[in-house]
Amino acid sequence: MTTLLIAGVGSFAGVAIYKSTSEKQSVGAEQSISEKQKVHFANFPSASPDAVNFIEAADKTIPSVVYVKTTYGVNSSSGYYFDPFRDFFFNNPRRQMPAPQSAGSGVIISDDGYIVTNNHVVDNAAKVEVTLDDKRTFTAKLIGKDPSTDLALLKIDEKNLPFIPYGNSDDVRIGEWVLAVGNPFNLTSTVTAGIVSAKGRNIHILDGQPFPLESFIQTDAAVNPGNSGGALVNTNGELIGINAAIASNTGAFAGYSFAIPVNLVKKVMDDLLEYGNVQRGFIGVSIRDIDQKFANEKNLKTLKGVYVQALTEGGAAADAGIKEGDVITKISGVNVSTSTELQEQVGRFRPGDKIDVMLIRGGAEKSVAVTLRNNQGSTRMVRSDDVMNMLGAQFTQPSEDEMQKLGISFGIKISRLESGKLRSAGIKEGFIITKIDNEKISSMSDLEEKLQAKRSDGVLIEGIYPNGLRAYYGFGM
Repeated sequence: MTTLLIAGVGSFAGVAIYKSTSEKQSVGAEQSISEKQKVHFANFPSASPDAVNFIEAADKTIPSVVYVKTTYGVNSSSGYYFDPFRDFFFNNPRRQMPAPQSAGSGVIISDDGYIVTNNHVVDNAAKVEVTLDDKRTFTAKLIGKDPSTDLALLKIDEKNLPFIPYGNSDDVRIGEWVLAVGNPFNLTSTVTAGIVSAKGRNIHILDGQPFPLESFIQTDAAVNPGNSGGALVNTNGELIGINAAIASNTGAFAGYSFAIPVNLVKKVMDDLLEYGNVQRGFIGVSIRDIDQKFANEKNLKTLKGVYVQALTEGGAAADAGIKEGDVITKISGVNVSTSTELQEQVGRFRPGDKIDVMLIRGGAEKSVAVTLRNNQGSTRMVRSDDVMNMLGAQFTQPSEDEMQKLGISFGIKISRLESGKLRSAGIKEGFIITKIDNEKISSMSDLEEKLQAKRSDGVLIEGIYPNGLRAYYGFGM
């Protein structure tokens, strides 16, 4: 059975164009990477349209792909080894084991040292070193990472670096030539060629992450362990993806490799640079793909689009008027025919962004404007150190029926839990928070205000479950 593998170093430790919510930057604020690229590559020369030119694309790309070496800390309980020969002669039975290391690739995306790689290449590393194509080595700082897309942003202190200009992954066509550039098996600056085999692939390698977003470009360019984080470029030398995974039953390339589309990469990189974490917009729908059997069951007249199975109560889609049974066909003018494609398009926007959702209802087309929200149900941006982000929860207002049934007149309901302080305290999904330190909680603003005031203290949360069970939880902020 074929096994899907993240293309890190096997024997070592082993996601329409992005639209910003703000066209202006405050004085003194750092430019986004997208803007840095626009300045430098407004007139980037293209390869001849008359022939496939691998040489030109390789020449433009190789200097901007780096070797990433990571070092991990040694566990104190298992970080020693025994050597019987040395023990006998020198009476020194315990010696520190060398720190484990891993390696992969990265892509320089701005001339001042920002580098994109895979999250799995640098995750949990104690030290990250970057070696450029000219053999200079730098210690890199981790700016931010996003496990949900398997991307990370690094920074080295150097100027005037060569970097690869962003392409447009929406323009990528099945059958076009591409190059993969990286460091497989520690072989630096390796270039392989292939074609785009498919788009919008979900291979379920990120299913263990919160809100996983997979919409890979599949190619048959040879990608092996060590290529992770490297560049997938078109014949113009433009970045169209970040290589992330292979499909193999041996751990080595077997004909299928997968890259994260650059339009998603752009969004994630700019979010990590500005906020330290990704500002993910949520539409609030449960969806499924449409096949002939399902279309017959639901009496659907088309196989195009994505079927809306359910709505998040009080979510963006529900408030905008989308209904169960609708078939979504476009997101802001871009066709979506699978759940993966819909998730990728929505994933390019931030909370507060308004998107146009084209859908079919009762055989008629309808356009609905939806204002996306964050995972807490609001439209504000959430920084990595934000107190609400630390809770690891998505909230919604309980319905009038729920409150009447439970005999309450206020509260905020936990609609979804991820890793965070609430789950660690033992709180379950469905719990309605009614009070914090004996003060009423009627809205998201109440909740945030009370928790911000308790950042350095402990809090006592009081609430009720849907079955009527009242509960109390305490934890430190």
